[in-house]
Amino acid sequence: MTIIQCLHTAILVSDLEKAEHFYGNILGLEKVERPLKYAGVWYQIGDYQIHLMVHSGFNFSLSNQEKWGRNHHFSLGTDNLNDIINRLESYGYPVQMSQSGRSACFTKDFDGNVVEISQL
Repeated sequence: MTIIQCLHTAILVSDLEKAEHFYGNILGLEKVERPLKYAGVWYQIGDYQIHLMVHSGFNFSLSNQEKWGRNHHFSLGTDNLNDIINRLESYGYPVQMSQSGRSACFTKDFDGNVVEISQL
């Protein structure tokens, strides 16, 4: 038996409209059709998907406030990290640079979910 592919990451959000703004408008992810009836949105990135699932009582808590990368997170790659950082900051989203020395940053969506963005 061999695992050969990562298919999707499911992310809990409390406010779908605000989550769609972050993932669709700010990060520019491509929204795709979703055949399910409960509230949510799917985004396609190559062969991989991000699944947003609404949980009205969701409350994310960072276990490590100082280093966001030491919390639950997922990572996306970009061809222009500086543009992403400028865009995030212009919309008021927090940005923390990676302390590992890599060209990467961490940000949080409206619910506090941590997203790593790395320069490819």
